[in-house]
Amino acid sequence: MSILVFADNHQGKFPKSSLEAVSYGAKLAEAMGTECVALTVGAIDGDGGLGNAGAKKVLVSTAAHLSDSQQLTRLTVAAAAAVSANVVVFAHDIVGKMVAPRVAARMGAGMVPGATTLPDLSSGFVVKKNVFSGKAIADVSVNTDNKVITVLPNSFGVHATGGSAVVENFAAEVGAAGIKVKEIKTESNEHGIPLPEADLVVSAGRGMKGPEHWGPVEELATALGAATACSRPVSDIGWRPHHEHVGQTGITIRPNLYIAIGISGAIQHLAGVNGSKTIVVINKDPEAPFFKAADYGIVGDAFEVLPQLISAAKEFKAAK
Repeated sequence: MSILVFADNHQGKFPKSSLEAVSYGAKLAEAMGTECVALTVGAIDGDGGLGNAGAKKVLVSTAAHLSDSQQLTRLTVAAAAAVSANVVVFAHDIVGKMVAPRVAARMGAGMVPGATTLPDLSSGFVVKKNVFSGKAIADVSVNTDNKVITVLPNSFGVHATGGSAVVENFAAEVGAAGIKVKEIKTESNEHGIPLPEADLVVSAGRGMKGPEHWGPVEELATALGAATACSRPVSDIGWRPHHEHVGQTGITIRPNLYIAIGISGAIQHLAGVNGSKTIVVINKDPEAPFFKAADYGIVGDAFEVLPQLISAAKEFKAAK
């Protein structure tokens, strides 16, 4: 038996979420007395750092245009059979949300989406996960022989081992793509920090009054080395790109620091950011709901507060 981890790579590079999933699988394999095997699609340099994250073996599929969810499902199920894996782990990202349920159905597996801790093996296989938009924690007991888990990003971390993995090519019959027509649009973020990977996030809402006033938000983010984000209304009306939208219907993030500027704090927005370790809210309305969830709050006009924060951040960096 082994633990199989699907590690998504982007042009040969593994995002933090994939490395976290491998570390999770490696720690689980250690607890179960077995080994962690990673599966990825597309050429990588060496083991891509998966060995350092804990994988003992990396299976690489280089099949062209292998991106359809049904094909990825068949590939993962075949890999699980090849390495006798009864536990399959994904990151709780777009690919994991799309493929993991299909894999669970094909393997007759119980599934835990968005796990935040390693399973408790003392009395079965019990996994913790957030429920009710992060307001509570559930203990989910998985009783099936096969199990599928997706790991919530930034909940487990990457545990470096200093090791390396054996790399093997892997091929399986995956069939034709199930999607006949699809549109692909690529948005480059080469000069920014991807939101799911960011430890620091500076976000703003309609309180900025227009896209022409976003300069101080970006300047503060640059001074802190943070990613920029926004509320849903801001992306809906075109002030900011949709890939910056955080919230229940956007990207869910769990940074170490989340600074919210001019955002009221509707429940849909909180659902996407309440996993942040520290939340700082800046709003001129002292009754804004977001203050109830904040660790620190500043009641004031963003256009007066931001210049002072930017100056303080630059002074702090210069003094380091």
